[in-house]
Amino acid sequence: MNAGVALWALLGLPAVVGALLCVAGRRWDRSAVAVSLTTAATGLVLAVIVAITRPVVRHPFVAGASFEARVDTLAALTVPTVAAVTLLVLVFAAGEGITPRPRFHGLMLMFSSSVAITATAMTLPALLVGWEIMGAASYALIGFHWREESRVDSGLTAFLTTRAADLGLYLAAAAALAGGSGLGLAALPGATPGWRDVAAAGLLVAAAGKAAQLPFSFWLSRAMEGPSPVSALLHSAAMVAMGGYLLLRVAPLLHATGWAAHTAAWLGAATAVGMGLVAVAQRDLKQLLAASTAAQLGFVVMAAGLGAVSGGISQLIAHAATKAALFLAAGAWLSALGTKQLSSLQGVARRWPVVGIAAGVAALGLAGLPPLALWAAKDAVLASARQQSLPLYTVGLIGAALAAVYATRIVVVLWRRPPPGPAAGWDEERPGTRHIGRAERIPVIVLAAAAVVLVFLALPPVASAVRSALDAGGSPAPGLSEWLVSGVIAVVVAAAVVRWGPPRWRWAAGWWGLQRVVDRLVTVPVLHGATRLARFDDHVVDRGLMTVATRSMRAGRASAGWDDRVVDGGVHDTVRVTLAAAAAAVVIDARGVDASVEATARTVRRLGSLSRRPQTGQVHQYLLMMVVLLVLGAGLLVVVG
Repeated sequence: MNAGVALWALLGLPAVVGALLCVAGRRWDRSAVAVSLTTAATGLVLAVIVAITRPVVRHPFVAGASFEARVDTLAALTVPTVAAVTLLVLVFAAGEGITPRPRFHGLMLMFSSSVAITATAMTLPALLVGWEIMGAASYALIGFHWREESRVDSGLTAFLTTRAADLGLYLAAAAALAGGSGLGLAALPGATPGWRDVAAAGLLVAAAGKAAQLPFSFWLSRAMEGPSPVSALLHSAAMVAMGGYLLLRVAPLLHATGWAAHTAAWLGAATAVGMGLVAVAQRDLKQLLAASTAAQLGFVVMAAGLGAVSGGISQLIAHAATKAALFLAAGAWLSALGTKQLSSLQGVARRWPVVGIAAGVAALGLAGLPPLALWAAKDAVLASARQQSLPLYTVGLIGAALAAVYATRIVVVLWRRPPPGPAAGWDEERPGTRHIGRAERIPVIVLAAAAVVLVFLALPPVASAVRSALDAGGSPAPGLSEWLVSGVIAVVVAAAVVRWGPPRWRWAAGWWGLQRVVDRLVTVPVLHGATRLARFDDHVVDRGLMTVATRSMRAGRASAGWDDRVVDGGVHDTVRVTLAAAAAAVVIDARGVDASVEATARTVRRLGSLSRRPQTGQVHQYLLMMVVLLVLGAGLLVVVG
């Protein structure tokens, strides 16, 4: 297959099939899963092909910029990850039996297509296409069970929060045009200094919103209302991850400004610590995982600010496998036991040991324990932080230590001896099935295995090759001392949690009250302003318009009456006079002109007939007429003479 065709198919096939499934309705209920899995599997094959062949496709799109997609090293590492996680999540969803199947699987395919577009976009118009579809699909998926009002509200909160941040992307596009760099992402560092700063600020805000970095993190908590497969894809390799990915993509622009890179690095570090504290305080497993997603992606954002793009992409990929495994395990237990409260999940790994072991491995990876993937990937980022800023490195280590706290807490809860007697807290959210099927177990196992083997991405020689391809300015490789430091910290903290239990920091459980702050600073003032504008509209604008409309109607009626009486009357009179004149002209023509002409013609015709009578052709008659004429002539001469 042609490489360009493969890339177009990778971007378009899931979107087309997904759209067809969405409009097909329940008629495709039986075949939707097969169609979806076949499409996702095809997408994975196409992703591997384009990752090897590295094609570029472009098509004229808007004036001054084309729709350009390219598979470079960054995209070659990301696109297969997105495709693989999508396939495994869809397998899990098929086992969980989310209905209606055509709409769910269709939306998931469209979601994955938009992520692939975002990952390969090389121009701002192409990026905006993927970005917008991704946001709309996530809204529909979070509020998938739309008959439950709270879920729809959660989807709306997530959508509006990320949409508010997305305005930065449009600001960046406008600044790129004004700064003369064009709309290519690689050309943005060449914009004039002032506009370049505006573009960097816009992209930083847009990426922070999608990646749930501070202060936008709270929408991720509300997104937990969505189905578990949606959470698994959203957090691991899709929209949230794409926020960090965008900053890795535009890292040269961040460094060209001189301030945006430092801002991104400290923003990521602050989120790693702030959301780490929130994760430690959670009692709900999905809420814990959601907070940890923002915290872990903080290391990706930090990597973009430090110029350690290779470390950032290693962190993103390792986190995708780890977090997808944990979210799917949480979804399996929620389906089986009807709860996701940590207090009700004690000892659940003993009941389903296969899923328990897989989730335990993923949780230990999230804790940063060696030799799992996130341990090495995180050190690739921290090595750059240590070289550039000791305070930043210290904050990063604190974030890593917090990861060991909340992730070890998961392991402890899962493997703790269950309380005696009937399990309390089960079925509190919905009736549990007490069953975890094979289709739900296999994806968790595969992803947990990936969370182990992906460590090679951050270790030599693969890490060296990726670093030389992605880090233009060069970034330091983590040394043995850094690996030992982070590994020892993770082991010691994990051992402390096992021995004494996690700290009970309830003050951080409410996500720092970020939503309340946003409500007070943004939502309430906006609603208040909207209410006042609505009243102004009702009492001033509408009333003015109604007055103008009433007077206009009156003027129209008066004009219509004048028209009827004057204009139309004059026209009618003119018509009547014209018709009478025409009738008189007809009479004159018929009885005068035509009659005179016809009488003249008859006279001439009669004279002609009389003149033909003497012409008999008889000679003796001609002689007789000559004699008569001579006699008459002679008589005339006598009379005259």
